[in-house]
Amino acid sequence: MPSPKILETFPNPAPRRDYVIEHTHHEFTSVCPMTGHPDFAHITVRYVADKACVELKSLKLYFHAFRNEGIFFEAATNKICDDLGAALKPRSLTIIADWKARGGFTSRVTCEWSAKKRR
Repeated sequence: MPSPKILETFPNPAPRRDYVIEHTHHEFTSVCPMTGHPDFAHITVRYVADKACVELKSLKLYFHAFRNEGIFFEAATNKICDDLGAALKPRSLTIIADWKARGGFTSRVTCEWSAKKRR
């Protein structure tokens, strides 16, 4: 499973202001754990930084680490959300994963991160 240690951050240049940062990765791939077929997605990371921002090369390397992983859409999207939330501790974070059609279905999984503990 991809390690969140890949993710690097840098100080937010405007921590006094709420502003939205949005990054979209158009080449996300993983592997269906049931069929072994590749899955493709556009991943959008949308957040309001608190003290840290994500460094893009590290985000790309983190996303590429999923390439050979057998993982369901829902699990991949939630892992990305949890790992980025833990690394950034943002004011808000939303991950939107638009999965390409397979078997006649397209799928969108949206996750929101909260610093509050969940059961």
